[in-house]
Amino acid sequence: MSRHIFEQLDTADQALRENLHRNDLDPTARQHMERALSHVREAYVATNEIGKARSVSQLVADLEKVNHIVAKVRRREQFAPSTTKPIRV
Repeated sequence: MSRHIFEQLDTADQALRENLHRNDLDPTARQHMERALSHVREAYVATNEIGKARSVSQLVADLEKVNHIVAKVRRREQFAPSTTKPIRV
């Protein structure tokens, strides 16, 4: 039974990753697919390692924390002066 589940999870993972490489993807659709990919991967953990997966609410909270940190870093980078020096050949 679990082999069949893993195959389906792999298929879902591959399809989502393939779609995320598209350049014409609507930003909202991209966000949903990114979130879905996280859930598929956590479902793999839940199936493979009983009791080691996060709950759905914990996964969502962790994803929100990561998104908050990434947004914060991007804001800082936006206002930070460029410190890169040109490469001389």
